Amino acid sequence: LAAIGAASGIFSSQERLEQFLAQAGVLAPGIFLLIQIIQVIIPILPGGVTCLIGVVVFGPVWGFVYNYAGLVIGSIISFLLIRKYGRALILKLVSEKNYNKYIGWLEKGKKFQILFAAAIFLPGFPDDVLCMLAGLSGMSFGRFTLIMLLCRPISLIGYSVGFNAFTALF
Repeated sequence: LAAIGAASGIFSSQERLEQFLAQAGVLAPGIFLLIQIIQVIIPILPGGVTCLIGVVVFGPVWGFVYNYAGLVIGSIISFLLIRKYGRALILKLVSEKNYNKYIGWLEKGKKFQILFAAAIFLPGFPDDVLCMLAGLSGMSFGRFTLIMLLCRPISLIGYSVGFNAFTALF
């Protein structure tokens, strides 16, 4: 799906992805869910952009639901892939610069889990990279999943509400 999307140009702009989803009809939610899952594992577009697309195409409620489901599933898959394949896989998926920018967080020991939860809770952090780094950490799968389930919705609500408030002004 990622290769087809990239080849067709739907990931080249927000407008092209919105048009593609609008034409997908009843398949749009499933396609969008797959896009969200894949974009966490293979960062194609910034997560905030795809979250906004979800809200634009599906509205604030369903956009939130599809964003939440896709991002949590993608984050869990990403965590598990990095847990199994390690640093080498991260460096194939993200730039070394981005990796080096956040790898120091792992040296914080138990504080990493607090920093990680805060970053997932707040919009604007590179959640995809941090989920990968969590796979390298000593964090348990259960703790990771709990952080995703509890903290991810807050940033998504922020994106959804903020976007709707912004568009209501214009």
